[in-house]
Amino acid sequence: MNWTDGYVTDIGYTYGYYPELNPARIRMAFANAGLACPGIGTACELGFGQGVSTNLHAAASTVRWHGNDFNPEQARFARTLANASGAGAQLEQDAFASFCTRDDLPQFDFIAMHGIWSWVSAANRSIIADFVRRKLNPGGVLYISYNTQPGWAALMPLRDLLVQYTERFSTAQQGSAERIDAALAFAEQMFATNPVYAQANPFMGQRLEALKRQSRNYLAHEYFNRDWQPLSFADMRACWTDAGLSFACSADFRDHLDAANLTPAQSEFTRSIPDAGFRQSVRDFMVNQQFRRDYWVRGAQALTPPQCADVLEQQAVVLLTAAEQVPLTVEHVASEITLNRLIYGPILEVLADFRPHTLAQIAAAVSARNLTFGQVRESLLMLIGTGHAAPVQDPAVTLAAGGTSAALNRYLLEHGGEVEHLASPVSGGGVAVDRIQQLFLQAELAQQHTPEEVAAWVWKQISAHGKKLVTGGVRLEQEADNLAELTRQATRFAATRLPLLKALQLL
Repeated sequence: MNWTDGYVTDIGYTYGYYPELNPARIRMAFANAGLACPGIGTACELGFGQGVSTNLHAAASTVRWHGNDFNPEQARFARTLANASGAGAQLEQDAFASFCTRDDLPQFDFIAMHGIWSWVSAANRSIIADFVRRKLNPGGVLYISYNTQPGWAALMPLRDLLVQYTERFSTAQQGSAERIDAALAFAEQMFATNPVYAQANPFMGQRLEALKRQSRNYLAHEYFNRDWQPLSFADMRACWTDAGLSFACSADFRDHLDAANLTPAQSEFTRSIPDAGFRQSVRDFMVNQQFRRDYWVRGAQALTPPQCADVLEQQAVVLLTAAEQVPLTVEHVASEITLNRLIYGPILEVLADFRPHTLAQIAAAVSARNLTFGQVRESLLMLIGTGHAAPVQDPAVTLAAGGTSAALNRYLLEHGGEVEHLASPVSGGGVAVDRIQQLFLQAELAQQHTPEEVAAWVWKQISAHGKKLVTGGVRLEQEADNLAELTRQATRFAATRLPLLKALQLL
């Protein structure tokens, strides 16, 4: 491996977007947990990867963002996006030891880390914890996601074996992807002998098959860093209590819904535990938690029940998926959940106009269906948690962020490459838009409006690079077949997706 302070640097991280880093989501999550949310004016992401999340949030809001990442190529790409948007994000290529000790950084209302905590050394974790202790404002929020026990317990020995193989049998000429392929092939050969480890952990064979299908960029950073340590909630509680913080709530909105995660017996058992922190540890056993997404706060301020109700009633939300395309069957924890059509159907009907609606407005609109405000609140938590809806920013912030969002989006449409999200000043965050849909948007900007015009314009771009469509696993070789498929997709896009993306002000 090409290591720098124990971190893989010869292969880039993925271009993913992580909505939990969006400050616009905090208010609703905190209110649901009975807490007041501070105003967020300054924010910092430590280890921003390709910088997609940081730049989308900077462009789609008025929050002033800072951040660092050690990988020079990733930092260069992130700064290119920052320059394109003009949002003023200050993104540095720097080690934690250097960045976290700078004396020219402001105090922050929000500090965020996605996954990085699990992949850095104990020394770097101490540096980061000290940074949070010194630089997070009173009332400020820390978002941190991390690999955790007990969900990783069975896989840890296999991960260690894969890393040992790369350390002992790889050559200096091999890149990370080649080394990973060799390690996975070795593990497959080992599993073919039916070791007792595989017998005692029967799901590990499936996990190995899943690893083989995943992006080598993802695997390099997720599994093959020198430092890799799943930590328990108790470990995190000890660390952040020492830094003056307390646990606020999960940043995964689905975790706020016990009925979607726990059986009645499990829910009753966990509620009987008086210590809130220990209750989180027990809950992790109930769901075999593998990855936690947590909000911590410096100086939590409790809201009264009427105050919570007022905040939640006034919170506006908007759909990120056309109402008719929102699935009512979702995978979560270890089971498949079927959402009640009699509850979700009327709520989705209200939101189907693509406009923001407050929870109070939604509750009033569906009251004739005998739906309560509590059912509306829980349904919206699920829709947000599954990525089909989002909390809405104040209209003044949406107006102020319109220019920077549009500038970043136009750059991403033309030069974004693997980035499959665009910025919405309505939600303050990213919206999933795949490359074909991005080409459809470019055609719209080029004044191509009918599906046939759009298809012809997109085909010209695709064919110029020697590319063709693949549908149903079959590559379309003939121009007529490609145009027919593009016309079909463009027709559906114009009817179900384009109105939504315009309402979210992506153009």
